[in-house]
Amino acid sequence: MLAVGALIVGLSKTAVPGAATLAVAIFAATMPARESTAALLVLLLVGDLFAVWMYRRDVDWATLRRLVPAVLVGLLVGAVFLGLASDAVVRRVIGAILLALLAFTLWRRRSAADAAELGRTAAYGYGWLGGFTTMVANAGGPVMSMYLLAMRLPVKTFLGTTAYFFFAVNLSKLPFQVGLGLLNLQVLAIAGMLVPLVVIGAFIGRWIAVRISQRLFDRLVLVLTAVGAVNLLL
Repeated sequence: MLAVGALIVGLSKTAVPGAATLAVAIFAATMPARESTAALLVLLLVGDLFAVWMYRRDVDWATLRRLVPAVLVGLLVGAVFLGLASDAVVRRVIGAILLALLAFTLWRRRSAADAAELGRTAAYGYGWLGGFTTMVANAGGPVMSMYLLAMRLPVKTFLGTTAYFFFAVNLSKLPFQVGLGLLNLQVLAIAGMLVPLVVIGAFIGRWIAVRISQRLFDRLVLVLTAVGAVNLLL
């Protein structure tokens, strides 16, 4: 099962961001939930490196700059929460957040709201939630997917912006994981064996990304976010 999760990590980084929630669920079901976040973080960083390289020319830097301050706050709050909360509470809180954001995104799309209406307040809200959820369960992908989807970014720009965002965020999470005692030699050994599968998944994802339509891409992100949210609540 971990091998399947690793393939999904690579695929999610270069083609379908929402698929990462499935990897979160697989790792949490196969390993102790808290330790699974550390093993998954290592694999996510490997996937981030390939995604950054593949989409290095497709980045919306203005969007990233708007998100940074709130994300840092979310990371700090998430680190405190991770140290205090049980696995069950962590999963349910994130699942509820994702469903709320999914409903908000669907409402905006139905009302044909202009992407330009998403100002600094929305960036702070999504950024905070993205930092928080990625720290406590490596589940920040769907939060950011909802934000970038609301911004109506083209597929490659969406993927490039996501790649740079999560490479920076995941790198900043390493000291917290070490400090909480979750990233140890045993976890690193497990992650190391799974790295080749992440690489394979990343190249498969790139092949898909250059062929997928904008409409299908948007629908996949929405559906996979919903599946991941419901799974976390169960």
